[in-house]
Amino acid sequence: MGHRLRDGRGVRAPIADPLAFIRAETRLNPVPLVPEISLYVADEAVPLWQRTEEELGEMGLPPPFWAFAWAGGQALARHVLDHPEAVAGRRVLDFASGSGLVGIAAMKAGAAAVTCADIDPFARAAIGLNGEANGVTLTAAEHDLIGTDAGWDTVLAGDIAYEKDLSARVFDWLLALSTRGATVLIGDPGRTYLPKDRLEHLAEYSVPVTRELEDMEIKRTSVWRPRVG
Repeated sequence: MGHRLRDGRGVRAPIADPLAFIRAETRLNPVPLVPEISLYVADEAVPLWQRTEEELGEMGLPPPFWAFAWAGGQALARHVLDHPEAVAGRRVLDFASGSGLVGIAAMKAGAAAVTCADIDPFARAAIGLNGEANGVTLTAAEHDLIGTDAGWDTVLAGDIAYEKDLSARVFDWLLALSTRGATVLIGDPGRTYLPKDRLEHLAEYSVPVTRELEDMEIKRTSVWRPRVG
């Protein structure tokens, strides 16, 4: 990632300590729909966003997705804990992991190993802290995994249908993974670019969320899987 400056020798050195920043700016709280799991989360979105930009010396950064339990992730984590057969004994990818919530749920449900993929270095730091707080071990991957296949048995993805072009790429990839035999589960609270015509509805949950991030305090959120055939 690009949040670095060059020192006098031309070496790119980190300008922030993500672990210290997360500990200072968040609190460990249980997840509303998944109280079995606690995460380091922020009380308010906008102030944390501003402090992140100040810490890194950059403007226009993406929101700190890692600092909140988003509706799609909460629903997917609840579903995984209630249906452990989707992950038990399997190698699991938690794609666009953010806080690591869904990956933590997979480990608690008996996954053999979980890779949490997120390109944000603060997210990867949060994944490590949150995994430790919940007594599970997660592997954080920093590379863009879209289009790749490391042989995962189950792929979990929450809240990924925000942007049109990116969503198209992601869903083409997820459907390809499903076609080759992976179990693919998607958590989504009705985002604009969810291709419902290519998906099968599995479950629905009422998810408590913050009005800072959503348009209501309870989001009806669904879990989907790719259609077969």
